[in-house]
Amino acid sequence: MPYRHFFYDFSYNSLGELMKFKKGDLVTRESHNHDTVFKILNIIDEVCYLKGINVRLYADSPLNDLKPFEEKNSLDDFDKVIEDLEQLDRNEYFFMPAKILHFDGDSDYLQRCMNFYKRLNIKAVGKVIKEELLPQKIYKYLMEYNPDIVIITGHDAYYRRKGDLNNVNNYKNSKHFCESIKQARKYEKCHDKLIIIAGACQSDYEELIKSGANYASSPKRVNIHALDPAIIATTVALTEKNTPVDLIGTLSKTKYGSDGMGGIKGNGLMYVGYPR
Repeated sequence: MPYRHFFYDFSYNSLGELMKFKKGDLVTRESHNHDTVFKILNIIDEVCYLKGINVRLYADSPLNDLKPFEEKNSLDDFDKVIEDLEQLDRNEYFFMPAKILHFDGDSDYLQRCMNFYKRLNIKAVGKVIKEELLPQKIYKYLMEYNPDIVIITGHDAYYRRKGDLNNVNNYKNSKHFCESIKQARKYEKCHDKLIIIAGACQSDYEELIKSGANYASSPKRVNIHALDPAIIATTVALTEKNTPVDLIGTLSKTKYGSDGMGGIKGNGLMYVGYPR
């Protein structure tokens, strides 16, 4: 009996907990107060490699720090934001929202954004291109699709151990994002004619804006939600042409507000016609 009792305690607190996880499971981390929901990408030597479900974040964790996440209905889907964006007078007018070209280094996040655009009846083209390859490819796609709004996103991270917050080389992909923005500005220099939304988690916000982005992440070097770039893009796309976009109000729709996203003032790009 003592042996059986000891084995039960051991298996529950360590071995049993470790063995019950598998690839694709949704989990949270106890050491981070379960603040982020992740999907398990791989398990190697009792270390889990994770990707955020809502947050554009990669992480790793020991198996014994993880807890299964089962409250799938609580995943944030921004229904309230969609309801606000859908408030158009469709009785007498017809609308032609701006066209979006969305580049993303992550196929899962891109699909989630594409579903978001579809729900709002916005024409969007999505391309999965790794961050380091985009500077060489973006101009060709801009020429092909001639968008009004371009999103340049994927994954990023600030390497705190390297210090110097203002050195773009101390970020995982900010340099590639900046190079892509500069290529896009060769295609269209005017900030009012081509809206560029760039960055991911913890990106070098100031350098992205200097490179030519209208909106960028992340002023406070925090993580951003997978849908944050799409929320800003749809707000601009659904704001009437030559009407100022409410910058502060738009940023407040994103997950972490102005901590996660920032930008410059500008106008909407949607044409409005009459009669229907």
